[in-house]
Amino acid sequence: MVDRPLPPFEAAAMRVPDLTEVMAVERHAYPVPWTHGNFVDSLAADYPAEVLRGPRAELMGYWVAMPGVDEMHLLNITVAPAWQGRGLAVQMLDRLVEVCRTRQLTQLWLEVRVSNLRAQAVYARYGFTEVGRRRAYYPVVSGPREDALLMSLAVA
Repeated sequence: MVDRPLPPFEAAAMRVPDLTEVMAVERHAYPVPWTHGNFVDSLAADYPAEVLRGPRAELMGYWVAMPGVDEMHLLNITVAPAWQGRGLAVQMLDRLVEVCRTRQLTQLWLEVRVSNLRAQAVYARYGFTEVGRRRAYYPVVSGPREDALLMSLAVA
């Protein structure tokens, strides 16, 4: 559900200079964030990745995906906590689906923590379906690793 409308924003390819801000959001958004190296490696591999910036050039969100044969795998999609609840994740998914179509990729995959009910609801409303479970997929701060739901979307 969209709590407040989104202001105008711009999407741009993620670059190494963006990573200082990306890492600040990443550390704020997740108890076990991606590392700086994860982002650098993704950019070095030329994976599709974008940042979204608001009217004052503030970082609103970002995503990173990995292309494969006929498919794309969403590796990270994050809305900065201050911008959550405004439909930005859907805007980023729209953009990623556009990238898939441009590359003629027919399937989009992602994993989501079993505890992340809010994200699961966004993905389900978008049209993703649960197709499996990855046991002990996500690291946690303490205790056993958390399972992930594997979700998929057919891209026409």
